[in-house]
Amino acid sequence: MLEGLEKMLAKGVDNALLRFGLGKGYLDQGDAAMAAQHLRRCVEQDSKYSAAWKLLGKALETQGDIPAAREAWTQGLDAARAHGDKQAEKEMTVFLKRLDKRGDASA
Repeated sequence: MLEGLEKMLAKGVDNALLRFGLGKGYLDQGDAAMAAQHLRRCVEQDSKYSAAWKLLGKALETQGDIPAAREAWTQGLDAARAHGDKQAEKEMTVFLKRLDKRGDASA
């Protein structure tokens, strides 16, 4: 899957959906740095993409960048609330509460 998406990107196709697919694919393979790169580009292209914010936070948390993960999830909450995406809102709220419980409350 990733190979095909990378080929599309190399051909000049660049949109939020493609970047989301790349980000999810790399995150699923355990490459959080590449995932974060694509997911950042995704939310730059569509700041309302709450699922992308959610995965971006996961990728950043995996890399140990807790303040950036918190920021991604906070922005993702705003996007989810603005579009009535209750599931994403619920999940990101849980992720933020877990950071608080772990003592990772830094912003």
